[in-house]
Order: sequence, then C-alpha cells, then structure tokens
Amino acid sequence: MKNILITGAAGFIGANFAELMVKKYEGKYNIIVLDKLTYAGNLHNLDNIKDKITFVKGDICDFEFVKNLYEEYEIDAVVHFAAESHVDNSIKTPFIFTQTNVLGTHTLLESAKQVWGEGSSNKFVHVSTDEVYGTLGETGYFTETSPIKPNSPYSASKASSDLIALAYSETYKMNVSVTNCSNNYGPYQHHEKLIPHMISKAMKNEKLPVYGQGMNIRDWLYVEDHCEAIDIILHKGVKGERYNIGGHNEKRNIEIVKLILEKLGKSEDLIEYVTDRKGHDYRYAIDPSKLKKEFGWEPKTMFKDGIVKTIDWYVAHPEYLE
Repeated sequence: MKNILITGAAGFIGANFAELMVKKYEGKYNIIVLDKLTYAGNLHNLDNIKDKITFVKGDICDFEFVKNLYEEYEIDAVVHFAAESHVDNSIKTPFIFTQTNVLGTHTLLESAKQVWGEGSSNKFVHVSTDEVYGTLGETGYFTETSPIKPNSPYSASKASSDLIALAYSETYKMNVSVTNCSNNYGPYQHHEKLIPHMISKAMKNEKLPVYGQGMNIRDWLYVEDHCEAIDIILHKGVKGERYNIGGHNEKRNIEIVKLILEKLGKSEDLIEYVTDRKGHDYRYAIDPSKLKKEFGWEPKTMFKDGIVKTIDWYVAHPEYLE
C-alpha cells in the first residue's frame, strides 16, 4: 500500500483523517485527496497538510473521471468519506442524497474493480453511520448484526451504500470493510451540525433552536478517536466485515445545548424549543466491543473533555462558524 485515496477529505471527518495519516505516516504514503468542494467542503480544513498531499477536485459520481484517477495515481487503497450527511437537507432534497451516497459509492467501487481486478487485496474502507440501524428505545445497543432499518432519506442512502460495498466484497472478492460510527464532534465540523451550530448561535446571542424538548439521545465520538479506529481498519480490517465505532458518551440534545451555554457564559433563556424533525430517531447507541476485542481499540476522549476542547477550538476559529 503506497498511494491512498481519501474521498471527501475537505470535509469534517475526512480532513481530520487526512491530517492523522500525514502526521503518523509521513513519507510512507502518498495521500491523494478527492473532494467536489460542495458547500460542506472547505480547503482550509487541509491547511496544516496542504504541502504534503495531492488535492484533486472532482465528483465521485463521474465514472470516467474516477476510473482515470485510480489509474493516473496508481491508487492502492481508498478510504471513502465523501457523502451528503445532513438529515434536515435529506428531508428537503432527498434525491441529492441518493445520487451522491449511493451512485457515488457504487462508482468508486466499480472503478476500483475494473482497475484493480476481481479478488484484489487492495483495501477499500467505506465510512458510514450508525443511523443505518434506525432507532433505539431507552435500552440496548447497535451491534454489527443489528437489522438495517433506516428512517430518513440520509440514513437510507447510507444503508444502501453499505450494502453495495459489502456486495462487492462478496461477489467480486474485493477487500472491502464497512464502518458505522456514532455522532462525531471536534474541529472542522460544518456549522450546520448540532454542536458548532449551537456554539455559533450562543456566541452571537441568538436563539438556540432545539427540536421538540431536546430529549433525543446520541452517542458522541470525538473525531480523533474515530480517525484512529479507521486507521486500524485500513491496515487490519477483515474483508467483508462491518465495524461499529462508538464513543460510549450518550447525551440528550438538551444536555449538550445547556453545557455549551454554560461554557460560554450564556443564559439558558436563549434556548428556543421548535417543532420536532420529521421521523426524528429517538436514540442511537453503539456497541464497539468487536473493535476492542479484535484490535484493542477503544475511545480515549470522554465527552466532558472533548466538548471543552471543541468549544475552545471554535472560539479560537470563529471563521468556521460562518
């Protein structure tokens, strides 16, 4: 493995992963970053490593472009982050999610198959979400064998892309692994997402909109912990296997909002409860014991520490909230 293609690496998690790979394996790998630079992509996310990567602007749905990219850069491995990921946007414009998440993933896989050949040992890591499993009640956890029951156009498109990736592993014997992570937070996240959105509103003394009563529960994973898990799966993940990556940091949305207000010294009077999201999943919770058992991975960052680091980062980088 020499030339690694990272798709969507001008986005939040992809940028953090590209930075990890450059710093951890400097001189060992050539990192090629592919990004379409939609509204959620930001080249400044790569400023720390821009002289140590090759950036290519392009669309993962363009088959001839993607296939030529594999050939031109002699790609040996792919870590696939590129996706439309905002649930609210998927409710408003669902077709874009089907096109990017399903067709785009299929394009990357088929191009890899044609260039690498069936049965290739070259690695393809497809990065996905715990939302493909649907929703949980007050108890229980998602495991790698949980039923796939997505409830939003976003999660349905990611579930579809997961299944296509696993089908290529089974049918064409490609070296594909799929990861499903819980909610990420940390530097470079787009301001449409919950934590940076609430930080932005609080810093401007604007109302913080909270769906319903804010009682929905999410398992939060610090982005650096997530990237370390993906690094392990890139190097050691078993062909055709799915790996859940969770933080064991469950919080209600309203808890997070109040914590942000407290940290920034703002009044809870800024909270504004709004009409709940359509099809809003109640609770996500990941069981990452497979990763721990097979590779010794477990999250290092507790939410109480990670959220402070995250808030401090956005306060120091307010341009990311615009």
